[in-house]
Amino acid sequence: MTQTIAPRLRTLVLLLLAAACALLAGAGPASAHAALTGSDPREGAVVDEAPAQVSLTFSESVSMDDDSLRVLDPRGKRVDDGKPSGTGGATYSVKLHAGLPDGTYTVTYQVVSADSHPVAGAYTFSVGAPSETSVAVSGQSAGGGFVGGLYGVGRYVSYTGFAVLVGGAAFVLACWPRGSGVRVLQRVVVSGWLALTAATLLLLLLRGSYTGSGKFADVFDLNLLGEVLQTKPGAALVSRLLLLAAAALFIAVLFGAYDKREDEEKRDLTFGLAVGGSVVAAGLAATWAMSEHASVGLQAGLAMPVDVVHLIAVATWLGGLTALLVALYRGPADTPVPALAVRRFSRVAFGSVIALVVTGTYQSWRQLGSWTAFTDTRYGQLLLVKIGLVAVLVGVAHFSRRWTAQLAEAAPAVAGAAAARRAEKGAGKASTKASAKASGTASAKAGTKASGTASAKAGTKASGNAKVAQKASGTTKGSGTAKGTGTAKGSGGSPRAAQLARQRAAVDAARQKRQRDADPNRFGLRRSVLAEAGIAVVLLVVTTVLTQTEPGRTEEEAKAAGGSSAAASAPSTGAVTLDMPFDTGAQNGKGVVRVELDPARVGANDMHLYVERPDGTAFDLPEVKVALTQKAKSIGPLPVAPDHITTGHWSASGVQIPMAGDWEVAVTVRTSDIDQVTISKNTQIG
Repeated sequence: MTQTIAPRLRTLVLLLLAAACALLAGAGPASAHAALTGSDPREGAVVDEAPAQVSLTFSESVSMDDDSLRVLDPRGKRVDDGKPSGTGGATYSVKLHAGLPDGTYTVTYQVVSADSHPVAGAYTFSVGAPSETSVAVSGQSAGGGFVGGLYGVGRYVSYTGFAVLVGGAAFVLACWPRGSGVRVLQRVVVSGWLALTAATLLLLLLRGSYTGSGKFADVFDLNLLGEVLQTKPGAALVSRLLLLAAAALFIAVLFGAYDKREDEEKRDLTFGLAVGGSVVAAGLAATWAMSEHASVGLQAGLAMPVDVVHLIAVATWLGGLTALLVALYRGPADTPVPALAVRRFSRVAFGSVIALVVTGTYQSWRQLGSWTAFTDTRYGQLLLVKIGLVAVLVGVAHFSRRWTAQLAEAAPAVAGAAAARRAEKGAGKASTKASAKASGTASAKAGTKASGTASAKAGTKASGNAKVAQKASGTTKGSGTAKGTGTAKGSGGSPRAAQLARQRAAVDAARQKRQRDADPNRFGLRRSVLAEAGIAVVLLVVTTVLTQTEPGRTEEEAKAAGGSSAAASAPSTGAVTLDMPFDTGAQNGKGVVRVELDPARVGANDMHLYVERPDGTAFDLPEVKVALTQKAKSIGPLPVAPDHITTGHWSASGVQIPMAGDWEVAVTVRTSDIDQVTISKNTQIG
């Protein structure tokens, strides 16, 4: 049975690793966690005069360096002074050179958001009128490429190592204290520590290049590493390394002094190890909570401790599951996982699931903000996948609990049978010893009797022959010498005896393992726990991708803020027509002004005005003026002086609309030297 399970285990592990690699490969570059919510000038805007500076506003705090914000002219030459200014918050600005000519300018930015993720993008605005530009703004990204892929792998390994380290140690302390002496469990916990330590060092080295140039050569730039150490994510990684040193001491005590104590003494030490281990685990979890999603945005003061509880619950459940799986499959035959330990872990896992549901619900509300974000944002879609995986995992865990209950019920009978086998084996050994002892006694008695008879005969036959007696004596000594030689020979055969003893022990262990694996309850538990572990691997991959994805709330806010800019970049499908009746109060002072704006979008537009009497006939007026105002942004009024074309028709070409939005179109109509009126209507442009 063991030979059949092992290939299946290897095959399943390979499939899970392949699925994990596929998910990681499909994740792509890290999405922005801070979104551009405003700019001045705005995207696609056409301004009459070159601005003195360009300002950007993000959805959360960001950090910049001298090359983070650049403004390029139509030929791709920088026209900014290269020194972004700001207060370390969400708004930064850079001054522009004086006397910039007309044309289209490109603004590019690459910053680091407060939750440690790089953000990059670009947009354009125009001075005077749009023009052709040689600057390509497509494909702007950050955190991608080979370095970005390595950084993503490092994040996944760090989460996995944390789960195995914390969950494995918790399994030993809370569920199976005697497991501290099991080598495979020791290797599991130590492997988790090594994986987390190596991943933390890798992330620290990659951090500068990941948020900057993306070049692998910059990984070894010590100056860049020094800059990373001064940032919040860099300080979090260094703190994690220091806490891992404390974790190493905890592991040494757990598998050293704790393992050597008797059961009574272990109870006294368990409480101290539990408190110390909990403090270290909370500290490690806080290095994520204080530098990523939870540290920024809504209710950060509450979100960080909730995130710590969430991470510890995940680690306790999934890491403990890993330890149980390894103990069930690779544990020694003479030290099987007791049913009591499995039952304890079942209760611990249930408590972890409750904590995950509570903290996960709060995190989902905080990161999404609306029900539509579940389906309309990538974060929400990934969260739905994660919720589905957790539901499947809980369903499989239900079967594990059933197998655990059956295993606990069968444990007394199995223990009684094992005791009976041990008693029978002991009785057999005692019988063998008794037979050997009786046989030896009989042989000794026979030898004594024979010796006495021989001596009597020798005395009768040659009582006066001293030489014969001496010869007989010499023969006896010689026999003693031969016996000594035999003893030496026996000593030379002791390695062979030790080898035979080892072979017998291996055979006994194999028999015990077959007997253990033949238990249908234990076999069912192993299969269900293996299925749980497989789902847990995929769940950790989805969780890692979630931490690199822009939260749904931020994405929706960015869409709302940038909606008008997005509309500005797309041409309108037709002209806007406004009919505005007027009455100046004088004779022949009534009529209708029709204003047509084509194509009613950001940039240059053609404007036509038609004036008609109430009966529909066209007539001329002494004066017609137009003004455009966007009150929401305090823009305008922008005057427009149309030219008279023919009776009742005025026109103006090249009317510049600087940005999309709700615009007020005001028309002043004069019918005599003293009679005039101003009428207005609002319309959406862009």
